[in-house]
Formats: sequence, C-alpha cells, structure tokens
Amino acid sequence: MQSHRIVSREEWIAARKTHLAHEKELTQARERLNEERRALPWVKVDKEYLFDGPAGKVSLSDLFKGRSQLIVQHFMFAPDWNEGCKSCSFWADGFERMIPHLAARDTTMVAISRAPKEKLAAFKQRMGWTFPWASSFGSDFNADFAVGFTEAQQRNGDIAYNYRREGAWQLRGSDSPVSTIAAMTSMTSRRSVLKLAIDDFQA
Repeated sequence: MQSHRIVSREEWIAARKTHLAHEKELTQARERLNEERRALPWVKVDKEYLFDGPAGKVSLSDLFKGRSQLIVQHFMFAPDWNEGCKSCSFWADGFERMIPHLAARDTTMVAISRAPKEKLAAFKQRMGWTFPWASSFGSDFNADFAVGFTEAQQRNGDIAYNYRREGAWQLRGSDSPVSTIAAMTSMTSRRSVLKLAIDDFQA
C-alpha cells in the first residue's frame, strides 16, 4: 500500500485544489472527446446479418425494436464455453438498470455472443438476467466488425484490433495466457459498442 504524508488541513486543501484543477481538465477533455464521438460519420450496412434470439431468427434491423439507435454489447462467450466471460458478466449485472433509460432516449440495447442460443439461455437463467441477448453463432458479424479474431490470426499476426493491424502474439509455451485463451476460445472478442442507424435498413 502506498504511504502518505501526514500534513496540516491547510496543506491538504492546497493539494486537493491542485488535484481538483486536474480533474476539471480531464472532465473538459472527456467532454470534447464525447462531442467528437457523436460527430463521427456513419457507415451504411449493406450485408444481411441473422441472429438467434429467444423467439427464433432475427435480423440486425429487428434488434432495433423500432427505435432509431442500437447499442450492441459484445459479450465474450465462445461456442465451446459453458459460461460467459467473468468480466463481461460483471458488467452485465447492471444492464437491466440502463435499458429503460436508453429506451426513453430512443435507443435499444442488446448483448450478442458467439455461443449458441441454448448456452446463452441457460447462463442467462442461471444469472437471473432479463436483458435481450442474441447469438451470432455461424455468422460473420463479429469478424466483419473486427471484434474477434481466430487462433490462427493470433499466431500469424493477421489481427485487426482497435482499427489497426497487430503483429503476431508471442506464445511462450503451451501454458502461456495467450496460448491458453486461444485454445479455449478459438475467437476472442473485445468489449465494444456498435451504434447503428435504423434508416440504413429501411432502403
């Protein structure tokens, strides 16, 4: 644990004011970044994607549920897993609270995973979740939107991650974390938000 100096209250207030100024700088920088993100151009999606939902096959446009915006949470759950990613599960526990607020702002939120819908349904029931969750099993969706890559891509460096090409991952023995994860998942997804406009699907 980091050790701390013991000072007078006046010294603490002076240090806190300096830190507050830095916090405000960060807040202002974040606001500029958010404005820049909102102003990003859009890309028309011409490819038809189908997902397995609780009630059967649904298209990407169906996932909007009549709203103008869609947030896709890429939940890491590989086809050969029996349960979802621990970190993704941690964040998913709060999805239900967000969904009504997003809906009030004309936005639908859905989780998408590569595991078959039967595995998603079983894990969803176990965790007590109610948020919309669809399977992209057998679809090109994850690969097309650069939120996943195969074990072979990891080994030969053919990885598009964070919108740039990555070099080959160095595997140091069969027990290395990368080697273990690659063997378990065959495709590793990163958390990402995909925001689309329903107008692109009405043409």
